Amino acid sequence: MSDYQAFHVELTDNIAHVQINRPEKVNAMNAAFWTEIIDIFQWIDDTEEVRVVVLSGAGKHFSSGIDLMMLASLASELGKDVGRNARMLRRKILQMQASFNAVDNCRKPVLAAIQGYCLGGAIDLISACDMRYAADDAQFAIKEIDMGMAADVGTLQRLPRIIGDGMLRELAYTGRTIGAEEACRIGLVNRRFADTPSLLQGVLEIAQEIAAKSPIAIAGTKEMISYMRDHRIDDGLEYVATWNAAMLQSADLRLAVAAHMSKQKAVFDH
Repeated sequence: MSDYQAFHVELTDNIAHVQINRPEKVNAMNAAFWTEIIDIFQWIDDTEEVRVVVLSGAGKHFSSGIDLMMLASLASELGKDVGRNARMLRRKILQMQASFNAVDNCRKPVLAAIQGYCLGGAIDLISACDMRYAADDAQFAIKEIDMGMAADVGTLQRLPRIIGDGMLRELAYTGRTIGAEEACRIGLVNRRFADTPSLLQGVLEIAQEIAAKSPIAIAGTKEMISYMRDHRIDDGLEYVATWNAAMLQSADLRLAVAAHMSKQKAVFDH
């Protein structure tokens, strides 16, 4: 549908395919990446025709993480005053966090399709997605520890809820690389596929299944799941009661029930 400096985006059958498109640079996340991803996910949120997002990387690898040239450029901006350096770095880190917050906060489900390298900042990115799927050649590593720093754009905050505290600590402290089999076993990815073509085909099929559901029901389900990350069970029950007091009045409910009873396929409006 549209090309950016760091992405290629297509919309087909209610599925937005967002592809990191720097294969010659192992899909490293350059300066354009961080601003464009916010614009892309704002468009996704605003476009009712989009019901599901598939996030992938062009070429042999999903992403090698943050572009080292970008880090070098950032280092060149440092001056002699510690206070001003800290202020600048904090502002830059918060800006980068906002890029992946845009993915996490998207109203539509985001499915990551991962092949080859998924390193460093790429782990932060997939941690912000709803589900993750991998080709058998996928390799995952939280590499920031080997660069003498703590990961700071989402991995340490989101990944414990996905793979558990102990496993996150092991991977974050050691920086070791895990393959698709172990990633699947620890719950980092939902499912494995033999190669990249079967990965993309399989993930798109899952996306098509989700896209066929009521967008009202999908949005409500995602909202409730996300809400429960930071709230008690009774808070969540109160919230879903208030939410569904409105949403159960949608025509989608009557349409879904009628289709189920008549054994027909429901077709929902945007």
